Formats: sequence, C-alpha cells, structure tokens
Amino acid sequence: MNGDHPAVRTKDPHPAMTKLLLSLHVLAALMAVGPVAVAASMFPAAVRRAHAEGPDAAGRATVRVLHRVCRVYGAVAIAVPVFGFATADRMGVLGSAWLVTSIALTGVAAVLLVLLILPAQDDLVDLLDGDTGALERSRTARLAMLTGVFNLLWAAVTVLMIVRPGSTTGA
Repeated sequence: MNGDHPAVRTKDPHPAMTKLLLSLHVLAALMAVGPVAVAASMFPAAVRRAHAEGPDAAGRATVRVLHRVCRVYGAVAIAVPVFGFATADRMGVLGSAWLVTSIALTGVAAVLLVLLILPAQDDLVDLLDGDTGALERSRTARLAMLTGVFNLLWAAVTVLMIVRPGSTTGA
C-alpha cells in the first residue's frame, strides 16, 4: 500500500502499540478531563452556597476541593494530547481534517481553562476566604457559562474522535 496518500494507510507493523497508545489516550481523557468537567460545573453553585452559609460553613472546604480537582486534573490532562498525538502518528492520521479540528478545539478548551476558568475560580476562592461581603451572582453565572463552553468543546472533540469524518476505517 502507498503511505503517501492520506486516504491510503500503510499496515501498522505494531498494532499492539497503537492499541496501547489509544487506550492510554482514552483513559487519560476519562480520568483527567472528566473530573475537571464535573468539578468545574459544580464550582459556581458551590461558591454561591458557601457564601450564603457564612464563613464557618463546611461549604468552603467543598469549594476548595473542587478548585483543587480542576487545577490538579487540569494539569494531568496534558497526557490526553500527548497520547493523542502519539496515537495519531502511529495511525497515520495527523493531517486528517477531523483530527486537526479536534486539536484546535482542545487548544481552545485548554486556553479557556487556564486563562479564564481557573483564574475566576481563584478569585472566588479568595473572595470566600476574605469574606469581603456581597457576592455578585454575575460572577458565578459567567463562570458557569465559561464552564459550559469548556464542556461543549470537549463534547465536540469526543464526537469527532468517534465519528471521524472521512475515515477509511468504516466507523
């Protein structure tokens, strides 16, 4: 087979390695991105509850745990594209439109998390710790919206990974 044409793939000489890399990629996505998606989604409501309960409430500990999950698992999530690139390279699909689109959406999701979601969470944790008075609902509403966009980006990436438009695998 000719490996130069993108629709024609050469036979993988080590399919077990490709399967291992793909398994690690999927596991990293489930184990790292999943917790971030859930914790980030829970965070705005947890902040509102903790603020309403007052400075001595246990809800503040919940907010800190959710924030830590987002930070730690967000950092661990770097394994997703690392294993993804390795898998795509072994499969010979690095130039495929669905993969390039997935990479772009993943990049947007990462930027959203690092530059907007985590700093907003930092600010809200500081607000709770400082007990500086009123919590503007617009702050938690904006964070909830950003988190929703983050989750939609990951949903789109997941669909692209499953459907793979133009795939020659028949999936």
